[in-house]
Amino acid sequence: MQIRMFKTVYDTGSIARAAEVLHYVPSNITARIKALEEELGVPLFLRHGRGLKISPAGETFLEYATQMLALAEESKAALSPQAVPSGRLRIGAIESSASGRLPRLLAEYHARFPEVSLELSTGTWSQLLDDVLNHRLDGAIVAVEVERPLLKRTPMYQEDLVLIAPESFGPIRSAEDLLGKAIFMWPEGCPYRAALERWLLEQGQKLPIVGIASYGAIVSCVSAGAGVSLVPRGIFEQYRKGAGWTGHEFAELKAISNAFYWHAQAGRHPARDAFVQMLREGLAAGAIRSDT
Repeated sequence: MQIRMFKTVYDTGSIARAAEVLHYVPSNITARIKALEEELGVPLFLRHGRGLKISPAGETFLEYATQMLALAEESKAALSPQAVPSGRLRIGAIESSASGRLPRLLAEYHARFPEVSLELSTGTWSQLLDDVLNHRLDGAIVAVEVERPLLKRTPMYQEDLVLIAPESFGPIRSAEDLLGKAIFMWPEGCPYRAALERWLLEQGQKLPIVGIASYGAIVSCVSAGAGVSLVPRGIFEQYRKGAGWTGHEFAELKAISNAFYWHAQAGRHPARDAFVQMLREGLAAGAIRSDT
């Protein structure tokens, strides 16, 4: 407010007229200007009787004051509900979402909002949510439902689960058909791996799992005939062409919900809100498959 008072005094030529414009008493403005001068260590105005004249230091400060006030107005406009999204948007996503569901959406978002600098990073769901909590990300898509006091979430889509196996393995009708076969999954903590482990236990099987933190590497292992994997449908659809394996679905392997999380105290963020809206539009239009 001190900077606005200084600029208004300069524009109107007196403290009295500045007080009328800003709806303050003159003594308040006088005190604020003096406090600003003390903070800067230089006089901003030269006083001649009842009149004021800007000082050489005030002339220099005026340029910065004008820029700061203009930037403040620009930032307010950028946060308006009617504002065109701009600035930086940092989105996180688990790899299955980032590679299997988001590429088309990201291209469309960039085309529609070129003034937004979009950054996408991948990681485990716990890492991504930690980044949201610590304001390193503006939002994240993960395949878990957790309750944390400072996080808000909105459901996005359901991801079907598909067991992929080399064609040479023949039909796979139950967990027993996996005996003696290598199973490749993401390391522990992955919700899709947890779904497979639950299914195996329910079927009375406890089979070893090889942890690989890359869907590209997992799919390559299956394509090479080395074993099987349980993948979300988005990954299945992305890699199925010419993969040399087949997909198997089981009713007991329920679809897993993917949700978008953001910090509850982050406030209005037009670029983030536009991203979530586009994600929902993509689901409605079928650009991103949803089973909800």
